Amino acid sequence: MIRNGTTEPRGRAGGAVPRARRGLRAALSAATTALLTAGALAALPQGAAHAADTLGDAAAEKGRYFGAAVAANHLGEAQYAATLNREFSSVTPENEMKWDALEPSRGSFSFSRADQIVGHAKGQGMSVRGHTLVWHSQLPGWVSQLGASDLRTAMNNHITQVMTHYKGEIHSWDVVNEAFQDGGSGARRSSPFQDKLGDGFIEEAFRTARAADSNAKLCYNDYNTDGVNAKSNAVYTMVRDFKARGVPIDCVGFQSHFNPNSPVPSDYQANLQRFADLGVDVQITELDIEGSGQAQAADYGNVVRACLAVSRCTGITVWGIPDKYSWRSSGTPLLFDDNYNKKPAYDAVLSALGGTPGDPGDPGDPGDPGDPNAACSAAYTTSEQWNGGYNGRVTITAGSAPIAGWTVTLTLGSSQQVVSVWNGSPSYNGNVMTVRSTWNGSLAAGASTSFGFTVNGSSSSPPQIGACTAS
Repeated sequence: MIRNGTTEPRGRAGGAVPRARRGLRAALSAATTALLTAGALAALPQGAAHAADTLGDAAAEKGRYFGAAVAANHLGEAQYAATLNREFSSVTPENEMKWDALEPSRGSFSFSRADQIVGHAKGQGMSVRGHTLVWHSQLPGWVSQLGASDLRTAMNNHITQVMTHYKGEIHSWDVVNEAFQDGGSGARRSSPFQDKLGDGFIEEAFRTARAADSNAKLCYNDYNTDGVNAKSNAVYTMVRDFKARGVPIDCVGFQSHFNPNSPVPSDYQANLQRFADLGVDVQITELDIEGSGQAQAADYGNVVRACLAVSRCTGITVWGIPDKYSWRSSGTPLLFDDNYNKKPAYDAVLSALGGTPGDPGDPGDPGDPGDPNAACSAAYTTSEQWNGGYNGRVTITAGSAPIAGWTVTLTLGSSQQVVSVWNGSPSYNGNVMTVRSTWNGSLAAGASTSFGFTVNGSSSSPPQIGACTAS
């Protein structure tokens, strides 16, 4: 039987940042979060200015966070976790905090997947954005079936229960998401909340949220509001009214999904500024830009510079890490390609933040998952899963030079037992399985192979994948 691994945040072999950087990350993140909570930007502690070789560290030196949307089911993939831990200072659960995930049946809450992301972030000194409390989409069917009175009760209870569960752990909440229509009307979107509770549901949601957590930033979040248009004007009018009447709203989120047919608007910075002038923070919450090469890089750089030019733009979140996991992967909209290589857009963002492009942070570490110059790297996926077990697959990729053999370690949970391994030779030491190459050890530069294994046990949680060691 496999025993439980340590709960101490793992070193680079387990996909985490080195201890020294993790300590710096925590200090920078704590300082930035404190500034967010206080609602003002100020100088960060002296001595932080030298650490500008990653997105999160460079943004923190500017008094901002740089985050990514994270999916819990990818955290067991070594390159995914390593890139997240190295580069970002904030996380947003991609789907795990939406209503259907947290309250699938009325009054019955399931926090385990969201807790996994929050726990990972805390272990790495990252802050967390909460997304999202009230939204017309990804609602469980029971919500839409409620009458007005029950719906109001359910909405307020959902907000209260979720925010209370995460009280003190979330720096900003998307309290209400996408409540306005597209097009030129500026009208509210039809939804169970709008149709049954009327225009007042947004205000009520924000007042309920403030009562649940007096310290978290409360945000309204939407898309196609990045420039001045009918939709953004409608949101602007609502926020101005809320501020005038003392409705507790602290920030406005601009999703910022761009492509060649919907490019970064020329008035993007001016639009951010006019909202900030109302006395709210502005956050870029779901940034992705379809394209490639220098054109995509230029757009990313312009977005970052627009945020830096607005003193109340407190942070940027990109909606995913590698292109292959993007919700619109065919448009290659993110900062890392499918193999976690940094794209020109990454360099443009780091440069705009004042960092130094081209510095991988810890050059020459042969076990760094995600470093294309490493001797080899290992990436994990669950290929099949059932009640009481799963099949896992680990893909080995050679770095910039050929290799003659490879070794990978995996740490499994206490209730898990490996019953078979193929395309690799295993050995065991407690909860750690070490797999060495057999016939598939010789790989050309950049070439890949894989091995697989079957696990039985009461838990189907994925293993922690260590570094790949080449021979």
